[in-house]
Amino acid sequence: MSAGDLPDELAVRLRDAHRRIASLDAPPAVKERVARRLIALADTSKHDAARASVRLDALLEDLDAGRLPEPAKGAAEA
Repeated sequence: MSAGDLPDELAVRLRDAHRRIASLDAPPAVKERVARRLIALADTSKHDAARASVRLDALLEDLDAGRLPEPAKGAAEA
């Protein structure tokens, strides 16, 4: 893969991760925290696609392992 392919591949992976997070069987507050992590990752991808790719790998590993964050204190559970 060339360096020029990385942003395109990353864009597809970010889209797929977004779909996966949206379909998580988790409380809304947990899904929100994971989605915020993905948003931060997408922001990083604008400046450093390689670093964003590594962070996306870590996020997906957490999801695969069932490691979801705890809801933020005071977050409403729906």
